[in-house]
Amino acid sequence: MKKIAFIVTTILIINMANAQSIQKRYEQNPFTLVYDGAITKNEKGKVNIHPVKYKLNGIEIAANVYTPANYDVSKKYPTIVVAHPNGGIKEQTAGLYSQRLAEAGYITITADAAYQGASGGEPRHTDKPANRIEDIRGMADFITQYAGVDANRLGVLGICGGGGYTLKAVQSDKRFKAVATLSMFNSGEVRRNGFQNFQLATVQERLKKASDARAQETNGGKMIYAGVATITDEEIAKTKTDLYREGYEYYYRTHAHPNSTFLYTMSSLMDLMTWDAATNMDLINQPLLMIAGSKADTKYMTDEAFPKAVNAKSKELFIIEGATHIQTYWKPEYVSQAVNKLVSFYQSNL
Repeated sequence: MKKIAFIVTTILIINMANAQSIQKRYEQNPFTLVYDGAITKNEKGKVNIHPVKYKLNGIEIAANVYTPANYDVSKKYPTIVVAHPNGGIKEQTAGLYSQRLAEAGYITITADAAYQGASGGEPRHTDKPANRIEDIRGMADFITQYAGVDANRLGVLGICGGGGYTLKAVQSDKRFKAVATLSMFNSGEVRRNGFQNFQLATVQERLKKASDARAQETNGGKMIYAGVATITDEEIAKTKTDLYREGYEYYYRTHAHPNSTFLYTMSSLMDLMTWDAATNMDLINQPLLMIAGSKADTKYMTDEAFPKAVNAKSKELFIIEGATHIQTYWKPEYVSQAVNKLVSFYQSNL
């Protein structure tokens, strides 16, 4: 028993040390970036990061603009808008891909969604599709006015939930000349049917909860949230799906940031559950690239949406062998494959 107690205590000490080390990651970076290889200072002649703020429908949006090496405001650069994952923020994987694309010569922008991260908006953690789509359009509004941006060579990359919202945004917003998604997550389908369609029997029950939550908010009652606020190592270990187990590790352990959360208002489900990323895919007439890991348990969402883009100028489904959904966020060999493919795609279409 003493030996078991010693092992448990040792594990707890290691986990606490790891947590402290992870916390220092965002505290030590002057831009609070948590991804590996992140910029720590702006240097002449190198890729630089520029924190910016702008208003979108009266809400202050916090964003980061990345400029390529030897950036010259008198020149014109192809530009990429990057939409972050559900629960994610600009300092995590969206920032990583923004920086890597800037290293390839693009101006990039990634912003925290309204009501989330460092952006304004109340109630906090509101997660409605119309807002997330407007966030993507808002990034385009801002960045096309930025010095050096060639508005005629504007592309977009949506990651996870940002990928689903990107598919919808580009159906009507033809400023985007090339469209890519990475590990696309159809938020509406999952909130409605459950992940991998495991909650089909409880759709009406969950809609009722969302409706009741809105009624409570309207009457001045306490805000009700869905999702996960905190989680233990034991709970993470017991999580069966790769997406959520690895997602908890990513967001709450290895790439944790105080602005990132898995919470969303329960009333948001009224909008989410009646929405679907894969409808009207025939309205996409731009070149389309969809990237997913071969081992991603979310790959079925990309597989469902991709064939529906019947009017895309060109389209390609690129599979990263061996990668899970979350591993495409950070694992160097998978990130490099994705970035190389993205660069080739944008070079051909912007």
